Amino acid sequence: MINLKILIPLANGFEEIEAITCIDILRRAEIKVITASISNSFVTGSHDIIIKTDTHINNIKTSEINGIILPGGMPGAINLSNNHKIIEILKVLVKEGKLIAAICAAPIVLEKAGVLSKIKATSYPGFEKEMLSCKYKEDRIVLDNNIITARGPGVTLDFAMEIVNYLKGKEMVQQLKKIMLI
Repeated sequence: MINLKILIPLANGFEEIEAITCIDILRRAEIKVITASISNSFVTGSHDIIIKTDTHINNIKTSEINGIILPGGMPGAINLSNNHKIIEILKVLVKEGKLIAAICAAPIVLEKAGVLSKIKATSYPGFEKEMLSCKYKEDRIVLDNNIITARGPGVTLDFAMEIVNYLKGKEMVQQLKKIMLI
């Protein structure tokens, strides 16, 4: 895939490590990342780090993106799950077989959108109670077709690399690991 565009929506209370690491790693892999707020252009993370997003979620056209990555964090994941545009985007992306990735608490957004039915998935411990339609796993990262889920902040670098592997292959992952001294 050439000219890949991945959406990372941000809501107040997002987990900074999960969002920023994914943005950084994907951009290093020459994947265009679009950050979009569900409120105003400045979004405050769960540890009071403020990020200026590229656009508002209402400006996103699903036909122009190749996938979505949802960072966790609380109440960020709940805020994402309560946004109708996020749910709408997820429903379209799953129908089109495009990348859907979520980490930490964010898989609850996938559950609300109805995209986890009979899919293997994981989340931060405790959120499995809210993901009843999936085949829940306790693995650090779970890939099932076009859906990638991960446990939490400590897994974020591996999660981002798994996304790069999915989108651009092992060679790009190896290049990144070499450059980043991993």
